[in-house]
Amino acid sequence: VNAMSTVYLNGDYMPMDEARISPMDRGFLFGDGIYEVVPSYEGRLVGFGPHMERMQDGLDAIEIKLHVEHEQWRGIASELISRNGGGNLGIYFHVSRGADTVRHHAYPEGIAPTIYAFAFEIPPAPRPDKSAAACYTVSTAEDLRWKRCNIKSTALLGNVMHYQHGHAQGNNETILYNQDGELTEAAACNVYVVKNGIVATPFLDHQKLPGITRLMLLEILRRDGSIPVQERVVSLDELDNADEVWISSSSKEIAPVVEIDGRPVGDGQVGDVWLAAQTLYSAHKFDF
Repeated sequence: VNAMSTVYLNGDYMPMDEARISPMDRGFLFGDGIYEVVPSYEGRLVGFGPHMERMQDGLDAIEIKLHVEHEQWRGIASELISRNGGGNLGIYFHVSRGADTVRHHAYPEGIAPTIYAFAFEIPPAPRPDKSAAACYTVSTAEDLRWKRCNIKSTALLGNVMHYQHGHAQGNNETILYNQDGELTEAAACNVYVVKNGIVATPFLDHQKLPGITRLMLLEILRRDGSIPVQERVVSLDELDNADEVWISSSSKEIAPVVEIDGRPVGDGQVGDVWLAAQTLYSAHKFDF
């Protein structure tokens, strides 16, 4: 039996291979839904409240009429953690608009959303240790996705294609820039550049997902005060000339990028500012 065998679907817990969703579900037909992934380490959830607030924002943005209290979501997460053996798990929440009897572009009335959740194994939490850091190499590409990237939609084909661009070149990610040569984000991460000890990350707008790790990291750094941080336009030139480059996501936390398009970042080594930032993040990530 697969250790991650128990899932949640529309109010019930069941083995994954027994879960059934209609082929008329709009999540399947249109990618019409919202999702979140929350990491947990030995049963402790990271950033749970901000994740659930972002999911509700997404549901509201695409007019899926569902409001679930945080404690109900937390109960589902806790039950999945328990039923799947605990340890280091990601909890995936997925809400689609639901199944209609016809395929029609307009939002249908009177159908119930499909609510699905499952647990999957994730690596142990990254440690603030240069010698143990997972180092990333990335490609760059012009951002060709849609203009509502702030919504964490299940319709991820644009992100998947950009991610595949980097993967096909033997890299771990693809950092994206817009037509003006300004960084947006990566295919599945937010992006940061470090120059002369100052951390800069693109400000939020419809071109970027408001990452939860990003939100937590910026608040932790500002509260501590030892590392200056800026939210502003960041140019492609700054990426090329940075001392350090990082990407962040819920599963990676803060990940150092050591090579971009085959060229080393700075001296090609994990940087001291990364070490300081990851140390602070590791100490405070359960505060949210």
